[in-house]
Amino acid sequence: MADILIVEDKASFAEVLKIALEDAGFTTIIAGTGREAIQIFKREKINLVILDLRLPDIDGIDVLRELKNIDTDAKFIIMTAFGTIERAVEAMKLGACDFLTKPFDTQQLITSVKNIIQEQKAYYENILLKEMVSNIHGFPEIVGKSEAIKKPIELLKKVAPTETTVLLLGESGTGKELFARACHSLSPRKDNPFVTINCAAIPSELLENELFGSEKGAFTGAVSRKIGKFELAHQGTIFLDEVGDLGLDLQAKLLRVIQEKTFERLGGTVSIKVDVRIIAASNKDLNNLVNEKKFREDLYYRLSVFPITIPPLRERKEDIPLLVEHFLKKLKSNKKISDSALQKLKEYEWPGNVRELENTIERANILAQDIINPEHILLPVRTKRQPVSEIENMDLKTASRYGREWAEAELIKRTLEKTEWNKAEAARRLRVSYKTLLNRIARYKQKGLI
Repeated sequence: MADILIVEDKASFAEVLKIALEDAGFTTIIAGTGREAIQIFKREKINLVILDLRLPDIDGIDVLRELKNIDTDAKFIIMTAFGTIERAVEAMKLGACDFLTKPFDTQQLITSVKNIIQEQKAYYENILLKEMVSNIHGFPEIVGKSEAIKKPIELLKKVAPTETTVLLLGESGTGKELFARACHSLSPRKDNPFVTINCAAIPSELLENELFGSEKGAFTGAVSRKIGKFELAHQGTIFLDEVGDLGLDLQAKLLRVIQEKTFERLGGTVSIKVDVRIIAASNKDLNNLVNEKKFREDLYYRLSVFPITIPPLRERKEDIPLLVEHFLKKLKSNKKISDSALQKLKEYEWPGNVRELENTIERANILAQDIINPEHILLPVRTKRQPVSEIENMDLKTASRYGREWAEAELIKRTLEKTEWNKAEAARRLRVSYKTLLNRIARYKQKGLI
């Protein structure tokens, strides 16, 4: 249930406490001296310390101060003999949660421990809420009955109940996060957190802090402790989207977490143990990145234990009617779609995949009255290079300008997809001002290049 450190020099009494706490469902570690307690605290993740103030080597108050210095969120129950209650009050001022005067009933201790652990649980649940972490209990619906989508669904159903690391591959917008949520929902971890992080959407200098957290004072602006995504995902699942965008230094740290199940917060010294299932996703060819020395080979093999490739929408166009029906239900719309409108949707190549289709249906639902017709389906004039026949009629100067514009539009589009249309982050990556990016997007949309 939780790791409790008992700091008590009388071995027989420590053993009584250990048995009582373990019978109540807790796990315990015993330290007979202050120095031993400090060493254990540095290497283990301790939820609560039950501390005797009278120790043979170090004063209990000094031990409390030292442990609080290591972990400012550490929780303490103080044990004190009759006549030294004023010292227990001093300990309470330093941050102890409760104190018990010896001799005490073990049931009194267990009640205090349960209350403190419950408060800790509520604290972490509040962080999860603030981080907008989703914990889905139902099966997220994967829409489609084509042969192209049936295969990855069957693979997902086989791997979900296991602890195996899963690598989801496919273009942007194909539904990799939906598959990851479904995998979590079908696993024994379904009642525990499902935590997502987009590795491409966060600047590399901030990503380590997001993944592993940081201690107060770890860097300029770190005014309090931050709990990282891995710690929030303890006993649940973490979804690392666009893992191919991780820098090599972070790849090494991720590899260590996978291998050793431990990490340290930025600026911290305590090794934190985590029990996390990893689901990773990438729209890049990780094997090519390995060959280009941009992705660690050992990490690649750790992540690709069970790869699942999700097909692009252009390879499963027979699923478009079902997807349209699903998106209209999601919008709580009673509108119908005409056969000619469906045909228009099927003739399009969908470079943005299912995500682009959903956006298209949302626009059409706004424009249509009762029936969605072809004129309500707003699609780019073109999403590819102009046909060779059109280029042949250009002079060299026009062709050169068109080629430059196409390349710029393609780069902008891909950067926006990587950053999930976070324009400020896209502008930073493209090294242009936010206003310049907005102007280019408007211009290239008008020309049908975006």
